[in-house]
Amino acid sequence: MNIEEFREFCLSLGEVEEKLPFAKMPGGESVLVFYVCGHTFCYCDLDDFTAINLKCQPERIVELRESSEGFCDPDHMSPKHWIGVQVQVVKAELLKELVRNSYEIVKRKYSKKR
Repeated sequence: MNIEEFREFCLSLGEVEEKLPFAKMPGGESVLVFYVCGHTFCYCDLDDFTAINLKCQPERIVELRESSEGFCDPDHMSPKHWIGVQVQVVKAELLKELVRNSYEIVKRKYSKKR
């Protein structure tokens, strides 16, 4: 999956905003962040689309890391609630399922507060 296919998939989930919130920070110019209900569910680097960072259930993070390659600590986020996913290693179907899962985690949590 390339960055455009990934971006289109994220936006297709509904009620998703995309922003470059770190554009003024050195090294953050190319960090694309996807939001639902005003909160981050996914982010990646447009210039180095090798890994993405996703919200995930803590128990599932442990399971994913133990069961297959392609998972790592996320950049700049808690490894208890976030997982790094190597885009070229993890199959596209699993990648999409994990993105959808991340979206649902954030949407469930924050749509109740609106």
